[in-house]
Order: sequence, then C-alpha cells, then structure tokens
Amino acid sequence: MPVRPAAVLLTTALALTAASLTACGSGSGSNPDTVKVSFKQSTDNSVKVMDTFLADIKKQFEKENPGKKVELVPIKAPDSEYYTKVQQMLRSPKTAPDLVYEDTFLINSDITSGYLKPLDPYLAKWKDWNQFIDTAKAAAKGEDGKTYGVPDGTDTRGLWFDKGIFEKAGLPTDWQPENWDDVLEAARTIKQKVPGVTPLNVYTGKPAGEAATMQGFQMLLYGTNDGTTDPLYDEKSKKWIAGSQGFKDALAFVETVYKEKLGPDVADALDPNFGTRVRGELLPQGKLGINLDGSWLPQDWLEGSGHEWPEWSEKLGLAHMPTQNGQAPGKVSMSGGWTWAIPAKAANPDLAFKFIETMQTKANAQKWYIANSGIAVRKDVAADPAYVQAQPGIKFFTDLVATTHYRPAYPAYPKVSTAIQEAMEGVTTGDVSVEEAAKAYDEELKSATDNQVIEK
Repeated sequence: MPVRPAAVLLTTALALTAASLTACGSGSGSNPDTVKVSFKQSTDNSVKVMDTFLADIKKQFEKENPGKKVELVPIKAPDSEYYTKVQQMLRSPKTAPDLVYEDTFLINSDITSGYLKPLDPYLAKWKDWNQFIDTAKAAAKGEDGKTYGVPDGTDTRGLWFDKGIFEKAGLPTDWQPENWDDVLEAARTIKQKVPGVTPLNVYTGKPAGEAATMQGFQMLLYGTNDGTTDPLYDEKSKKWIAGSQGFKDALAFVETVYKEKLGPDVADALDPNFGTRVRGELLPQGKLGINLDGSWLPQDWLEGSGHEWPEWSEKLGLAHMPTQNGQAPGKVSMSGGWTWAIPAKAANPDLAFKFIETMQTKANAQKWYIANSGIAVRKDVAADPAYVQAQPGIKFFTDLVATTHYRPAYPAYPKVSTAIQEAMEGVTTGDVSVEEAAKAYDEELKSATDNQVIEK
C-alpha cells in the first residue's frame, strides 16, 4: 500500500469531518456481537481493492460465526490525514474501533501513546503466526518486546519506466541504471527528446507525507552508504544521525530534479493527491518517463479496479534503484507495510482478533497479496507457485527483499519523517539551499528526538 506523517497540522486534523468519527464511535461497545473495522479507503473513487476484499471477509466471518456482525468503517483521506484521524479515534472508547489498519511506521508512536493493545496472548494460541516471516513480525513489535499488530504484507520499491518513452528518447528498453547519474542522465535525455512528458517523478514535500520520506528521500539516502549501516539512526548509540554528507547528497538529488525541471511541476508535486494521479493518469496515459515508486502500483490496474490497464506489463519496465555511485550491494529498496491492530480502548478485542484469524488464513492472505500487489509475509504463500506467477512484477519486487532496508520506526520517527519532508520541500521549491535545508533538519531532529542525536 502506498505509504504514508503522523505529525500533521492541527488545523488539518480539525478540518477533517467529524462525521466518520461519530459514525465509528456511535454506540461503540453497545453491541458485543459486532466488530467495528476501520481501514484506509482510497481517495480515488474507482479504486476499491480494500473495500472489495473486506466485504468478502465480512461475508465469510458472518457465515462462520452465526449471530456475529461486522461493521466496516472506511476512512477516506490522503495518507497523512488518515493517520491523524485514526489517532483521534483511538483516544476515546467512544470513537475507538475494534480493529484498525496501522502503518508500521506509526505503530511504535501509537504504542508509546497507549493507543494499542498487545496481541501476544492471542498470538500464542494462533498456529498461523509461525508462518509469518521474522522481519514482518519485528515491524509490529514495540520497544517493550510485545507485538501490537498482525502484518498483512510488505512492500519494496524500485524504478518504473515507460518503454515507449524510452524508445522515443533512444534509451534502452531493458534499462538498468548503475548509479544516480545514470538516472538523471536518462531523465535529461527524455526532457530533450520527448517533450510533453514528465521525465522523472520523485515524491517530495509535506503534502506527500510518508511517500516523500520513503519512496523519495530514503531510497536515495540508503544508497549513500555501504549498505551495512543505517544512515538515519545509529543502533549502537541509540541516537539519530545529524550532519551526514549522505543526507546532503540525497537532498541535492531532489534539488537537481526540480531545479532542472526533470520532475513534475512543483505545484503538482506538492499536491497531496499526486500519487493517485501518477497511478491513474500519468503512467497509463504515457505521460511519465521514470517513476520512483512502490511494488503495489498494479493494484490500480487490475480487472475491476476502475483503472484497468492489462497492458501495463508490456508498456512498463522495472529497474532497481541503484546506489549513489554503484557501490555494493548496487541496489536499494525500502520496505514497510501495514498491520491490523486492536486499539487499547476497543470494546470487542476478542471478536476483533477472531476477524484477523479469518482475514489471515493462507487462502485469504494470498488473495489479498495478489489483489493488493503486495509482497507475501507468510512463508507458505511465498512458496506457492500460484502466488509467484499470479502477476508480472511479483518476482522482481520479491527478490528485492534480500537487500531491502526498514525504517527505524521508533516513537520519534513520525516527527523525524516530517522534518525530512520539510527539508525536501525547501529544496524542491528553491526557497532554501541544500546546506540550509540540512541545517534546519538537524535542528528539527534535536527537537523531535529530545536531543538524542549523534553528529557525523
């Protein structure tokens, strides 16, 4: 799923309609036979992947559990607003659902706030939990060692490119850049030889939220080191890293994309719904040359999605994102994912976990991974040829798991993510230099982490 900051201006939070909060909270706990399930609904009205899947699980659950009901509570909002709305809901038993869809980057922040219930007593009795890969389990674990969510898949990231545009530009249709310069040179060539298209998309700025941080910045930052150390957080000292040259180099790449007009217009790039346009318009209509993005894109193009594009695997090529100078391991990917969590103030937690068990059988999990263009986190699904062959691109993105990176999703991370977005936005608009943006980030980092910072 497209990913995703928790820290959003209060005015944005207040502007969100109270109707859905009331709908979710009205009578919460009044019916012990009803489980309320909150999830992120696509802002694109024609994309109903999650809605369709959950409607099917609801039917199964109600059939298998006579007398029990499922109330689906969709939250239709861009990613950053979704996080804010969910956190508002979790604060009170009047508004808390029984089950909530949580991004892994936010889970530790919500654990620290006391919003989520540890699931260990349930997991100890659930035989399917042994099928989940360790990295996925770790993504839903708190600093206290307890597990607070059941992952429903992971994701990886790479470069999507339009073969038709590459052909017109005289670029190879089996393109695989070896370093950052190769990516920029391809974009410059497209700009020169194929007017009327956007050469390269790199998500940026606060409106894009975690998409800017993860699809954009971290895909660059994690390519500036040797692949063995984390350039954002130092595990030995348990401190966040400030003053790194890699941070400045990643910002400089973003600055180059927008300064040379290799990317979308700045106004478009800073539109919170730009990701929806990329998937629904620019790529299918052949208006974007290179897109630095996630493994989940085909979910918008499958049959019944509203943006059916069966030819996508013929029209688009896939390349891994290279490291800055081609240094080992030569490629970069970031992984995240989403989990199903039970709020601490849920009225019916036992029923909520029972719903998770239905949702996460092998058959249902496999159905979801394929529909959502996700990467399997269940070992039995990953080993199933029917999954591997279900969709073009699955093998490419699954293979990236071997060299992928995970965000340091500690409680301070949402604030750190927002500080990264602000730095990106500054160099995207040209309002500040790379040096100024990096310096401002370092100051924000100290504030966001209670000065738990190490200088490079």
